Amino acid sequence: MDNVVHGRPYEVTKDGPRFRPCAPHGVLSRLGDKWTILVMSHLAIASGHRLRFSELKHGIDGITQRMLTLTLRNLERDGLVSRHYFPEVPPRVEYELTGMGASMLPALEGFTSWIRDNWPRMEECRNLFDLAKAEHG
Repeated sequence: MDNVVHGRPYEVTKDGPRFRPCAPHGVLSRLGDKWTILVMSHLAIASGHRLRFSELKHGIDGITQRMLTLTLRNLERDGLVSRHYFPEVPPRVEYELTGMGASMLPALEGFTSWIRDNWPRMEECRNLFDLAKAEHG
């Protein structure tokens, strides 16, 4: 019989609990990359909830044109962002969160709040761990 912990199914075996890989790994990888949350957050607060590529690039410190292109393409592929092309001269492209992308924002808020609250302690723990490891070879 399968059980669930934090949304993840597992089975109880004679050797203990056993977790199976499942599709959400790809979703977690997407959300765990360096730029996805920043792009989604920027689109969430945009006036009219749409932004041009150049506005996104300007509003996200440190992102390169290539990384923004890849991030937007992946978010569009996952159905979290939609791309709107306007055949003008010069052509105009705008991006916005889809309904599914917008529905992810509360979960991202919880995740980023947890990071903000715990990051200093994590850094402290890492430093203590590394120091102890260096002292004991």
